[in-house]
Amino acid sequence: MILSLRKRAWVGGGISALGAVAIGTVLLYSYLGQKAQERFDETLSDRHTQLVVAVSNVADQPDRLGDLILDPAYNTVTSGRYWQVIGPQGDIYTSASLFEATLPLASNTPLLVLNDSDGADGERLRVAQQVITLEDGTEWNVAVAESLEGLIADRRETRQSLILAFALVAAVGLVGTLVQTAVILRPLEKLRQDVAHRWERAEVLNSADYPDEVAPLVNDINTLLQRNRDIVGRSRRQAADLAHALKTPSAILRNELSQLADMGQDTSKAYDALDRLDAQLARSLARLRLSNTGDSTFSRTDLSATVARFARLLGKLAERESKQVVADCEPDLIIRVDPQDLEEVLGNVMDNALKWCRERVQLSARRVADGVELLIEDDGPGIRPEDRDAALLSGRRLDTSKPGTGLGLSIANDLITAYGGRLTLETGPQHGGLLVRIVLPT
Repeated sequence: MILSLRKRAWVGGGISALGAVAIGTVLLYSYLGQKAQERFDETLSDRHTQLVVAVSNVADQPDRLGDLILDPAYNTVTSGRYWQVIGPQGDIYTSASLFEATLPLASNTPLLVLNDSDGADGERLRVAQQVITLEDGTEWNVAVAESLEGLIADRRETRQSLILAFALVAAVGLVGTLVQTAVILRPLEKLRQDVAHRWERAEVLNSADYPDEVAPLVNDINTLLQRNRDIVGRSRRQAADLAHALKTPSAILRNELSQLADMGQDTSKAYDALDRLDAQLARSLARLRLSNTGDSTFSRTDLSATVARFARLLGKLAERESKQVVADCEPDLIIRVDPQDLEEVLGNVMDNALKWCRERVQLSARRVADGVELLIEDDGPGIRPEDRDAALLSGRRLDTSKPGTGLGLSIANDLITAYGGRLTLETGPQHGGLLVRIVLPT
């Protein structure tokens, strides 16, 4: 079963064109063949009339018939054109072209009869035969014949010419089918492109820009797009509201733990549990955003501006620990990622890099063949190749010497994957630490 409308149109149009050409060829060939047969029989009847006139003039001297029939073909042996007369006494008079043969006569009637017969040496002949009665009452059997070879050759040439002509017509028809299909399907292709552009711009499709047959579909798409925007926006707002609502209780708990710590209480386990709780909540909220991310979200974000802002903010934090954040970003890098998701990715990766670096974190972004590449490299100990897959799993901490939950890289990887990008962990070529390579489509 062919599901493609384009292929259906090609196949249907091709079959229709070839069928019409085939039927046209057969009908025209039959018509032309019939006309050629009629002309052939008309000429043969005229020759028979000439022979009848000659018989009427020399009935008393039938040996003189050859002198009255002036067509030179009758005097050439096996020329393909013959005549024969049978007198009242059964005497047979023939053209020189018959040599010693006679024509096969199939009837003995006063009506002119034309039929096909086999002559000498199997030659196919068309014979015109009639029994005539002269004024003296004598009956003469008059017949003329002509080889069908010429008629067959004419039909063969006609058939070949028709096949070539209709083959050209079929080719033109097939090309016309392809062009017609492209023209008919152009509104659907335009609709597909407009849906993508209007989605990201939150615009409504104008049904007047499309054919009447497509206009109802455009209206339905407008309705679906608006519903989808509402659902996506509502879900993301709910996730943001939930995150904001949870930050206040978490801050209160941390403040209480801080007061207990000032009083000499051991709050390390409580802090660790709270950190894990915050991380798990962040993980769950990230997953909630993931369900409304990627193909369903067409937000555009200026990556260059975001990188510059992160470099300034984190640079000040790094200076307190005698560390440095260096940014190198090409201008005007636009990516199809929600700004909040991009900040979540950069925040998790940069937090991990600052935690483990010795002195320096390098942040850079550039255009590549398949999109935009974002590189975060630090001069820390890095991650062994055999541990890199585990580092991207949820909650897997490879080193417990520093605080953390092991969820940062996992959340970043999930978000990047949702947008059709990829996140890989490598060894940094400049400082030998961890290099996080992120490639996002533009």
